[in-house]
Amino acid sequence: MHTPLRNIAIFLCDITGVMAKPWIEAGYEAILVDPQHPEGVHADGAITRVGRIIDHPDTWKTIRKAIQSGRVAFVMGFPPCTDVAVSGTPHFKRKAEKDPHFQAKAALVAEQCRVIGAMSGAPWAFENPVSVFSSIFGKPQSTFHPFEFTALCMDDNYTKKTCLWSGGGFAMPVPHLDPRTAEDIAAVKALTGKMPPKKKAQELTGLELEFYPDDRIHKCPPGPERANFRSATPEGFARAVFMANHRTMRSQDLAA
Repeated sequence: MHTPLRNIAIFLCDITGVMAKPWIEAGYEAILVDPQHPEGVHADGAITRVGRIIDHPDTWKTIRKAIQSGRVAFVMGFPPCTDVAVSGTPHFKRKAEKDPHFQAKAALVAEQCRVIGAMSGAPWAFENPVSVFSSIFGKPQSTFHPFEFTALCMDDNYTKKTCLWSGGGFAMPVPHLDPRTAEDIAAVKALTGKMPPKKKAQELTGLELEFYPDDRIHKCPPGPERANFRSATPEGFARAVFMANHRTMRSQDLAA
């Protein structure tokens, strides 16, 4: 019996394509779904961009075809966090007055990511910052901060606790911490017993801490690109996820 090659990776609610990049570089085909892409379904070489919400016939048709082919190797979702992140708690009451179902709608997108991952038969995960999703989907299987993967991308040297709900054999990558960042963190913890924000850490220790993680996400100013900036996938983490979960396009049935 012929076993199909698993060489398709699906990325939901993904406008940047950062998570898809290492998969594409390794020869995989990628499907990126996000309403911010040009409207419709557009194939460009190894990349298919679906400019729709997940719950749209164009999206379901594209994903159904990929899953039915038996070629899906990985699924990752990035459901919007604006209405569920605990950092937005002060705004929940106002939002609920405007739309009592605003968080249910946000959870539905995450559930769509979960269902697509489960149906694919491949490793899958969806991520969100610390949010009310923990009371909906249960405790996340994994958490990380972008700075934990600075050995793979030093540009990601910032804090942002992010949770992952996963299944299908998803492998959480081990940290790849840049030694310089690790040294600065160790110095601060040795003097303070904790890991405060960078400015506070410098004040408490009197150290320059050039490679200590910053808190740029928390200081992001309001504006039209704020949501995309705050939710952008860290490149180091994206590469670490690929290294931990790709199967060099072998069938998972054969690898089992």
